Amino acid sequence: MMTMLPLLPAAASSSSFSSLNLLRRNPNRSRVSPRALQCSSSPVLDPDSPPPRGEIRANHAGVRLEERVEVGAEKTRIDSWISSRIRGVSRARIQSSIRSGLVAVNGRTVNKVSHIIKGGDMVSCMISKLQPLKAEPEDMPLDIVYEDEHVRCQQTWTYGLVVHPAPGNANGTLVNAILHHCRLPIRAFANNIQISDTEECSESSDSDIEEVCVDQCSMEEVGVENYEALVRPGIVHRLDKGTSGLLVVAKDDHSHAHLAEQFKKHTIHRVYMSLTSGVPNPSYGRIEIPIARDSNNRIRMVAVSGLNNSRHARYAASRYKVIEDFMGGGAALVQWRLETGRTHQIRAHAKHLGIPLLGDEVYGGTKDMVLSLLRPRTPPTYHGHLSNIISKLQRPCLHAFSIGFKHPHTGEFLRFSCPPPDDFSEVLDQLRSISDCCAKI
Repeated sequence: MMTMLPLLPAAASSSSFSSLNLLRRNPNRSRVSPRALQCSSSPVLDPDSPPPRGEIRANHAGVRLEERVEVGAEKTRIDSWISSRIRGVSRARIQSSIRSGLVAVNGRTVNKVSHIIKGGDMVSCMISKLQPLKAEPEDMPLDIVYEDEHVRCQQTWTYGLVVHPAPGNANGTLVNAILHHCRLPIRAFANNIQISDTEECSESSDSDIEEVCVDQCSMEEVGVENYEALVRPGIVHRLDKGTSGLLVVAKDDHSHAHLAEQFKKHTIHRVYMSLTSGVPNPSYGRIEIPIARDSNNRIRMVAVSGLNNSRHARYAASRYKVIEDFMGGGAALVQWRLETGRTHQIRAHAKHLGIPLLGDEVYGGTKDMVLSLLRPRTPPTYHGHLSNIISKLQRPCLHAFSIGFKHPHTGEFLRFSCPPPDDFSEVLDQLRSISDCCAKI
């Protein structure tokens, strides 16, 4: 369902997109707010020390289960049944064991987590032992927009930056940088769980979308209060892989919980900018269409509506507005306001509107597709220039331009913005220049 509504007005501290001349980075801009205070050192669980009273030690050992499903029991998913029989082991860890071929039903190996079992079935299961993985503090440059003793807002120019350490990729992640910047000691994680690279951590639902393998334990293993801060120190939300822009980082448990709740309730104010193939019609509106995994391509999400809506689809709503169009509708600069934060939400909604993002090979914004729209709208003398511009696209042209949230300790509403990085700005400038020249012919 689409409702054509004007975008909500921007807060007083943020100008509208009429000020898009500020799209280029200022190398002389201060990286840290004058109000910035030194990081606090929050306590870290030492894997070799006894667990504090009242907390549950993470279970790193392997677990074996051989049991017959009670006769007369209702049919159920195998991952759900095993989870009900083994305490202290996360559902994701059980699913990983199933996918690894460590589960058998009536002597036959199953590798689908959704496999249905019934009363009388004999289930054999081995939950593999967790191998600790350490995240060490690493001195990496952080482009900080604002920082105090509780929160930090930073720009992510390295749009390929991995958020968490993973097997084979233990260094150079955002977590490594946070540990160094906040002077925190080495963190030990538990291996074998995968979290999707989702906009909102609290809404992560499936592990097959741009997987980031994270060493972590279940909530039962470490205690609900410490779970979020332990497995990803400071990380409250993520950006889709390939997206540049602003990230908010929490520096204490209260701030983490408070910010996570704001994301869960969709009260965070988020504005994105994109370059699209074509121009949406109408030029502004609200798109409210659920998003589910594409059954034909598991690395892609798809907007589904009406009779095509499945039980796996998740509610998603976005507002959009065309800020500027180029070459008679061949491309556009489009502002997005997120009401929810599903995986690939803007990219899936843009494709549904028929305007895939420039450079988004997964959702149809291929170089050939972009050129097929631009070339017919420009004189042949510009075709070579256009090809050169488009050939430089290495990612979807999507940038988290602005974020606003209530400070978890003071209650003050904070809002920050940052211009896109050079790769985005250069494409925008070139499209604008060619479009202006064509308009004069």
